[in-house]
Amino acid sequence: MAVKRKPIFVLILPQFEDIFHSFYTGEITKGVNLAASRLNVDFLVHITDRRNHSAWLDPTLLDRKYVDGILFADIDSDLEIVKKAIMRGMPCLVLNNIIAEPINYIAIDNYKAAIQVVEAFVKQGHKHIATIAGDQNTQSGKARLDGYRDALDRHGLNHGKSFIKYGGFLRTPAREAALELFKLKTKPTAIFAASDVMAMEVLDVARSKKIGVPSDVAVCGFDDNPLRQNSSIPLATVSQPLIEMGRLGLERLYQISHGQARLPVKEVLEAKLIKAQSMGK
Repeated sequence: MAVKRKPIFVLILPQFEDIFHSFYTGEITKGVNLAASRLNVDFLVHITDRRNHSAWLDPTLLDRKYVDGILFADIDSDLEIVKKAIMRGMPCLVLNNIIAEPINYIAIDNYKAAIQVVEAFVKQGHKHIATIAGDQNTQSGKARLDGYRDALDRHGLNHGKSFIKYGGFLRTPAREAALELFKLKTKPTAIFAASDVMAMEVLDVARSKKIGVPSDVAVCGFDDNPLRQNSSIPLATVSQPLIEMGRLGLERLYQISHGQARLPVKEVLEAKLIKAQSMGK
């Protein structure tokens, strides 16, 4: 008599620089692990090529004899890869993407959170607010930039492309972006960096140029990354429930695979602005 196997779910993580030290990856995986322990299921981590999406799904992953569901940590806005799995009858759920089509997701409201940051700067009297945007291949990177732009438009403070730089959620490009912002004739008095890692580069560049934070420029990051505890001054940030997103993701996927969920699953979690010294009063 064949022994019934333990349910197995796959967590797909798109490859990026320093993935094994990534705060996002670590928190999502913690949440998935919490749910797996509670549900008494196994999960496998499948790290994929970010550029070649066609290699994300091999035949074994799409075989219900071996896999009970796929949890996408992000899809780089490639809905077709999810649809391919769904067409093969595989239960799927996407994290960190809000999707208009009837596809299951749990996401964080990055757009609304970015608006919160800009609104806080505006209330402090800032009129020259710049941003260092994240990876525009990701929905979170796009949403944070869209929120920044729309909040400025609302107050008639959009200064155009010169105040928008791109850091891709990475240290070196963020450092270069900060240097470019501080070279502008009209310098920003506030900078919203779309991740704490990038915000810390802004603080470091400001210190090297003897630019006071927050007296000359206020700075806010995003992620509530523990690394910000090592910043030169307390860094304002946005806390997002990543562990909760990972935990809920696997729990909902488990329910979907057992026919227990009302479809499509669509849940949006709130992020919260955490003010600190770098943002000023």
